[in-house]
Amino acid sequence: MKKIVLLAFLMANLFAAEITWNDTFEQAQAKAKKENKPLLVLITSEQCRWCRKFEATTLQDEDVITKVNSKFVAVHVTRDKSVYPKKLSAKMVPMNYFLDNNGSVIYSMPGYWPVEDYQSILDDALVKYKK
Repeated sequence: MKKIVLLAFLMANLFAAEITWNDTFEQAQAKAKKENKPLLVLITSEQCRWCRKFEATTLQDEDVITKVNSKFVAVHVTRDKSVYPKKLSAKMVPMNYFLDNNGSVIYSMPGYWPVEDYQSILDDALVKYKK
């Protein structure tokens, strides 16, 4: 019986993968510097239907989750509620910012993106980070 419960738990975790979001911008920035990875900052707002669609579709895709978790350090902040640098303005949401280890913006992209397009955006950010 214990083996069945353990197997069920492992399978649930396998199929319930999600992006590992850091709790704060500062925590994510320190981790990105330590791991030598670009920082992905996703800015959303509470009333944004495109933000909810992006979160429910694109950010639930297994390939997107794998790429973000392995190649980036991610933080999800809420416009007008979370603490993050003022230089990361978000007149439109959702807004994706990609920062280097020094906190400089290397790439940004506003709006909702379907999986295939978002994969391309992530790839472009990685290319710009490596330059």
